[in-house]
Amino acid sequence: VRLAIAFSSTLSKTATGFAYAPNFITKIIEQSTGIAPVGLLDVTGGSGSSAVADADADITTSPESSPSFVGPITTRFPPEPNGYLHLGHAKAVSFNFAVARAFSAGKGRCHMRLDDTNPTKEDEEYVKSILEDVRWIQRGCPPFDVDDAVDDVELSEEDRGPWYGPVRKTSDYFSLIYDAAIHLIERGEAFVDELTAEEMREYRGTLTEAGKESPWRNRSIEENLELFRGMRNGDYPEGKYVLRAKIDMSSPNLNMRDPVIYRIKHESHQATGDEWCIYPMYDFSHPIADAAEGVTHSLCTLEFEDHRPLYDWVAERVFDAGLVDRLPRQIEFSRLNLKYTVLSKRKLIKLVEDKHVTGWDDPRMPTLSGIRRRGVPPAAIRLFCERMGISKSDSNIDFSIMEDCAREVMDDESPRAFAILEPLKVTITNWEDGKLEDFAVPRHPKRAELGDRTVPFGKTVYIERSDFFDLEGPDGIANGGRPPEGFKRFLPDGKVRLKYAYVISCNEIIRDPKTNEPVELLCTYYPETRAGNTPEGEARVKGII
Repeated sequence: VRLAIAFSSTLSKTATGFAYAPNFITKIIEQSTGIAPVGLLDVTGGSGSSAVADADADITTSPESSPSFVGPITTRFPPEPNGYLHLGHAKAVSFNFAVARAFSAGKGRCHMRLDDTNPTKEDEEYVKSILEDVRWIQRGCPPFDVDDAVDDVELSEEDRGPWYGPVRKTSDYFSLIYDAAIHLIERGEAFVDELTAEEMREYRGTLTEAGKESPWRNRSIEENLELFRGMRNGDYPEGKYVLRAKIDMSSPNLNMRDPVIYRIKHESHQATGDEWCIYPMYDFSHPIADAAEGVTHSLCTLEFEDHRPLYDWVAERVFDAGLVDRLPRQIEFSRLNLKYTVLSKRKLIKLVEDKHVTGWDDPRMPTLSGIRRRGVPPAAIRLFCERMGISKSDSNIDFSIMEDCAREVMDDESPRAFAILEPLKVTITNWEDGKLEDFAVPRHPKRAELGDRTVPFGKTVYIERSDFFDLEGPDGIANGGRPPEGFKRFLPDGKVRLKYAYVISCNEIIRDPKTNEPVELLCTYYPETRAGNTPEGEARVKGII
């Protein structure tokens, strides 16, 4: 059995040559910035033409970006540190980084940001695992060029990675997000509410019925400011108050019906400690953090499409207030779904907590750390994501496609070795005792630059049990004393070539007295057949094991 052993230090030309096809997102960015992407697959006139046409249709229905576009083109990967990354995240990581590199002419870069707005579910263990997984999946990819402002900053060990600059956290912007909330209150666009969660659901309405305004919606600006500052100071218990945006309770989009933007949580935060006891909701913090760190294109999966009006509503108001100096744009694409594979973080946590698996990095888990323990190289994950492409259509992908990508990458970059799963001892009776002979074997059948390895050959070798068909054993009896049709490996009365070495024949079978199973084969080797040679006048041995 030949096993592929992946190189960890280098990537082959094939591995580094992966590329996404042009898609509606790269077309949108190109159209709105005037900067052309580089390094995408050439699909002109090929099967990708329809995909490009679909992309043009998407652009036609997409709003134009702000004419005052300010570069550089910046994307981000913003996971919540409440679990380990899984294969679903792999697509988001790969695409965000790939888009930034495709727009190198626009100084493309990708930020790494942890969306740490919920201290109840977050943990430092998750932070470390997320950063390790992103470093792993991007291993071998070219780094982003850094400007002088970033280059002059000495990055800590945690901050170092394939992303641009340091690791960013939403908690870095808590003061800015708080100021944005104050600004909305002062504009009369946010209010402190004290409806319970159940009452809020009742007031919200349905997809066919408008919602009802909260009785606390029309508090005065002064009262709202006083209550919100009291929330900030820890004067109230959890659940007593929330801060809600004042938008439109009759909007057909439920996300625009006065969404909650702040809640009270008396819990220590893994980054800020006890500095805060109120925390922003994701829909509120997300556009502000994007704008604050200069993200130009916020690439999200399709479940956030209905959240985009709220994203724009928040971003426009903090921009108009002068709290940020640019407007990010959110664009959605389909998420990665795998057949028969659980990618729900909530369910994966349940598997870990209930000890159905040994941990997040159990090789049976679809987490990136679990996939890494299986031996899958990161280039294979990137190739898989790139082959799936980017679209607005949800799809359910067969897991075998990812395995095919792993085989393809490992076949190209991995040296070969021999291994036996079920060994059967072979003793060469006409071999000199104590003698060893070395054979030079190529490490890779197609890549001579990987060199050779040395395989020793002596009086005792081992072959795979399934490579020997025992005519007198249970399998032979069941088959009428005949070998299976097409069987060209080792038979009691036949010859076989040991790969890279000699042809041998079987003289005697030593069996286990209890099971009658072969435990050793006594064989003869033919010196003139060394290293693939067939003596003149003799038939070539077809079987090679």
